[in-house]
Amino acid sequence: MKNLFSNIKGDAFGGITAGIVALPLALAFGVSSGLGPSAGLYGAIFISFFAALFGGTNTQISGPTAPMTAVSMVVIAGIVAANDGDVNKALPAILTVFLLAGLMQIGLGAIGLGKYIRYIPYPVVSGFMTAIGVIILVTQILPAVGYYPKEDVDLVTQFKPQAEEIILENILKEEAGEGILVLEDFEETIKRAQLTTQDDIAKESQTLAKSASSGVLGTFKVLPRALKNINWLELILALATIFIVYGFKRITTKVPSALVALIVVSGIAYGFGMDYRPIEEIPTGLPVPNLEIFTNFSLGSITPYIFTALTLALLGAIDSLLTSVVADNMTKTKHEPNKELVGQGIGNSIGAIFGGIPGAGATIRTVVNINSGGKTRLSGMIAGILLLVILLALGPVASKIPAAVLAGILITVGIGVMDYKGLRAIPSLPKDIKLGPFKLSSEVLIMLVVLVLSTVWNLVYAVGIGLVIASLMFMKKIGDLTAERSDVKSLKEEAWQDETGFPSSLKEEVFVKHIKGPLFFGSTSDFQALALQIPITAKTVIMRLDRMQYMDQSGLYAMEDMLQDLKQKNIQVLFVGLLEQPRYMMERIGIIPEFIPNEHIFKSFKKCIAWVKENVEDKY
Repeated sequence: MKNLFSNIKGDAFGGITAGIVALPLALAFGVSSGLGPSAGLYGAIFISFFAALFGGTNTQISGPTAPMTAVSMVVIAGIVAANDGDVNKALPAILTVFLLAGLMQIGLGAIGLGKYIRYIPYPVVSGFMTAIGVIILVTQILPAVGYYPKEDVDLVTQFKPQAEEIILENILKEEAGEGILVLEDFEETIKRAQLTTQDDIAKESQTLAKSASSGVLGTFKVLPRALKNINWLELILALATIFIVYGFKRITTKVPSALVALIVVSGIAYGFGMDYRPIEEIPTGLPVPNLEIFTNFSLGSITPYIFTALTLALLGAIDSLLTSVVADNMTKTKHEPNKELVGQGIGNSIGAIFGGIPGAGATIRTVVNINSGGKTRLSGMIAGILLLVILLALGPVASKIPAAVLAGILITVGIGVMDYKGLRAIPSLPKDIKLGPFKLSSEVLIMLVVLVLSTVWNLVYAVGIGLVIASLMFMKKIGDLTAERSDVKSLKEEAWQDETGFPSSLKEEVFVKHIKGPLFFGSTSDFQALALQIPITAKTVIMRLDRMQYMDQSGLYAMEDMLQDLKQKNIQVLFVGLLEQPRYMMERIGIIPEFIPNEHIFKSFKKCIAWVKENVEDKY
């Protein structure tokens, strides 16, 4: 408790700033999910507070995120469609899935699976994040141009035959459940069918139209119709929002540009009495628990969604722990991965009970918190409390926000969440596999497979397939390399044989690090700790790379980050025994010669020591 209040001023400023940044995103993610802005706000309030209180990353700010919303969107759409398009009817089942996901996260942390998240290779994460960006960007085109498929009469009419077929199927299922034999008592079927109104058919048709136009492929199907029916006012509001989000960043980054865009464009639209489409009304008063989750609970209703809940749990775990790593790098601290998963699970569970969408650790909000002075878990709790105050004080005002403004904000989120570092590396990475007559990079292939499958099919299946491909390719490469060097005996952890003549006078100034084995996605975590092992007196680091036969893209970027960190500390790095494949990888992205000039690369330790004796001064 003492540590909690050790940095009140910094935590208060960090939490308030992060909460302000979270506000427009929470509203936008709520609308995008299909449950409305209040669901996004409730999720942000409870996840931020409880994940901070019980989590294992002191500076983490949690709440609805782009990846979690993208998956939630699919979950919500599927359950709503199964409940005749009625969100209120589907809500208990939706929230039960979200609650189950939170409980699963608690379980993942309790059994200690948090530490295994680091084994997800970079190309899989890269493809996944870019897919999230594409999904959000594409699915926000329709609301940005003011086109809503369920309100397009011509489109809805096309689904009328299919709607009647579904209604008839439901009647037959209902009769079967009651033991009525249709062929023997067809009059009962006709009687029930006659009770179906045109409104029932229209409602089912609207549900089908909305479902058919959801997701990336659905959006592209109806895009020609949308472009013929553009609502120019909605489009102008969306474009103005995007312009301010990017334009205001050029003036200052101290004030969140998304919040400025939200206030300015909404203020102008409302002030001038424009005929725009507002977001759904945000309920006033304190959030109340949705007890139907428990009173109407039936195992049969959630059984089909158990795997979906696990999907959300795993995605939230990955999302949160990746953000925790970013926080560690910025604050030079070490998070507790399993405790963080428990905290996220508690936050998501409580958020679900109160009707919020699930979330995870949010990178941008966490960075804002740290840069604004946040150091303890109090900052995340303050961010949640601030959002609750905004809900209670400004709920009716927020209900006047144009839907197009939130679509514009989400478009900028979609553009920002893509992994441009990974995309830029595509032409540079070595083409190490052959598919028929084509030579391809295995890293690029994995990234593209995850990207395409995530975008047009299923996010979690795509990640699973990407992991399997990455593992198989890695095993093949390591097997090949092991076979090539099977005659080499293992070396001890202490000084290698050729280091016995190292000058004792320079032991304080020079630090020798041995890299034994490949630098790949499973070993980057340990490698990143290298900078922490270097004594304060050392100004030169010799890296023995004789045993580093292979380096993948994750290892490449870990090496780049470490060298950048050492360069900032004015520590020079010397390479000894750099092998062909790692050198080729480092040359492709400029590590050689940008960080390590060729004159700092030595074939033998003997030549390296000769250079050290001439160029390193004995100060201690």
